[in-house]
Amino acid sequence: MSVIELYPLLTQARYVEPIWGGPQLARWLHLPEAEQSKLGEIWQVYDQNLIVNGALAGQSLAQVTSQFGAALVGTTTSERYGNDFPLLLKFIAAAQPLSVQVHPDDEYAHSREAASGFHGKTEAWYILEAENGAEVVHGFREATNRQACEAALATNTLPELLRQVAVQAGDLVFVPAKTIHAINPGVVLFEIQQKSDLTYRVYDYDRRDAATGLPRQLHLEQAFEVLDFAATAPALVTPTKLNADVSLLVRCPFFSLEHWQLNRIQALSTSVTSFDCWTVINGACSLVWGAGSLDLSHGMSVIVPAQLGQYQLYPEPSAELLRAYV
Repeated sequence: MSVIELYPLLTQARYVEPIWGGPQLARWLHLPEAEQSKLGEIWQVYDQNLIVNGALAGQSLAQVTSQFGAALVGTTTSERYGNDFPLLLKFIAAAQPLSVQVHPDDEYAHSREAASGFHGKTEAWYILEAENGAEVVHGFREATNRQACEAALATNTLPELLRQVAVQAGDLVFVPAKTIHAINPGVVLFEIQQKSDLTYRVYDYDRRDAATGLPRQLHLEQAFEVLDFAATAPALVTPTKLNADVSLLVRCPFFSLEHWQLNRIQALSTSVTSFDCWTVINGACSLVWGAGSLDLSHGMSVIVPAQLGQYQLYPEPSAELLRAYV
């Protein structure tokens, strides 16, 4: 039986058309018939996505992670979560405000939501495009409590308690678990998050489910159990310049995200501690390693296994990328 050597993986992205979707994300990705699109999210890297290149094509990322373990995800993830791919990477844009929501941390997710198989959810947003005056919701204007939130919900005034944060292209918004938040119209963003779909909806502008006609479900009891009611830390993170072409956008216990401006060939190498996920947000490049190469264009993501070792990125002629790792 032949032994499959790990190689950089492309996955089949998952396209999501939620109630708040619209044309902005499709326009940013240069998709056909963008103006008719209701696209709201694209799950670029997720463990249920299928591999679409090489000998592992047709298997899910979860299956490949189970098979290869630390050789794919690295020792940091395998020691924390076992053979479980730890991140979910998305593009998001909205034509209407997203619901005001909160996510649990690992402790709550693993104890109270263990059956889901999900972790907690700390996330960060890199703003790719923003209209003039665009804002996101991040935390409360000032410290509050459950009783004040319940009273505001009863009078439909919860938005008055929430902090609106102005954003522009190139900003990084860090959203720790337990932080109330929402994405508003007018932005296209890249989201890096722990692998989790645990969302507790707090407020939804009285929207109704398209299928049932009923108001969309809120999850107030869970939300109030996990919410941090204290006035939160600043939403925007100041990048750290690592060199002329690379900035560290955010680093936390669950992930790191870097911005790369690729104007020349870059020789790179993975570490045994983590995989690399590269996402092209402008231009195009090629990824070359000992046994092959991949062409990467605007909007594509690739997973470089921890055990791969040396590889190179070739700009064609230039590219802008985000690098995610743990």
